[in-house]
Amino acid sequence: MDNRRNLYFYYPQDDELEQQLSPLFDLARKNGFSIVDRYQDANIIVSVGGDGAFLQAVRHTGFRQDCLYVGIAKSNEAGLYCDFNLDHYDEMVNTMMHAELEVRRFPVIDVLINGESKFQCLNEATIRSAIIKTIVIDVSIDGNHFERFRGDGLIVATPTGSTGYNKSTHGAVIDPKLPCFQVTELASLNNNRYRTLGSSFVLDKERTLKLEVIQDGNDYPVIGLDNEAYSIRNIKDLTITLSDKRVKTVKLKNNSYWDRVKRTFL
Repeated sequence: MDNRRNLYFYYPQDDELEQQLSPLFDLARKNGFSIVDRYQDANIIVSVGGDGAFLQAVRHTGFRQDCLYVGIAKSNEAGLYCDFNLDHYDEMVNTMMHAELEVRRFPVIDVLINGESKFQCLNEATIRSAIIKTIVIDVSIDGNHFERFRGDGLIVATPTGSTGYNKSTHGAVIDPKLPCFQVTELASLNNNRYRTLGSSFVLDKERTLKLEVIQDGNDYPVIGLDNEAYSIRNIKDLTITLSDKRVKTVKLKNNSYWDRVKRTFL
């Protein structure tokens, strides 16, 4: 880790949190790290505040490919992206000093809206009705029509995102070493007249998923990208693929993804 000495901390401005972080800043400086004010100057970006803060840090710093991301959870928070806890900040500095960590590479999905605006997601992209009315979406895979979905909406999750919103709607938990993404339904309408697959399905890294919104009053659905909602007028379609980007995070050697899943859910 000798060539990674510039730290940028991403956290909400809060006097109490500043006081909690002050000893960490001092310890980092004593061990030869520099704390920078601009994320562009950092080669390690540290989020403080659990998985939500981690997702925000990655998004607001542009899914950088030339740095490592580190997650620190506060004492009352748990996080699948966070290997460290603010109550034991000295462990983080000691680990980084002695190279007792490994690098994870988490898949990211690309989301192209209306063929114009492109976004990345580390967790998931969602499309939901913004009105009290079923949303109708034509689902195509590699240019071939698959189904016409009717329901509250759809979730497209990365492997790491599979433990979030996706899991709460009975989607599968996916190993992040698998380069793929998962599509899960939200309250699909299934009866003698309308039919969808009715279960989650997983797409390979080479697949292209297209979701076309049938304009029947749901012209302005809610688009969720990770933990942010976007107000985009006149949504026509979303094209989703697995990105070439990977978010690099640090992990303790004896703290695998499945260790964290077990600790969080079992």
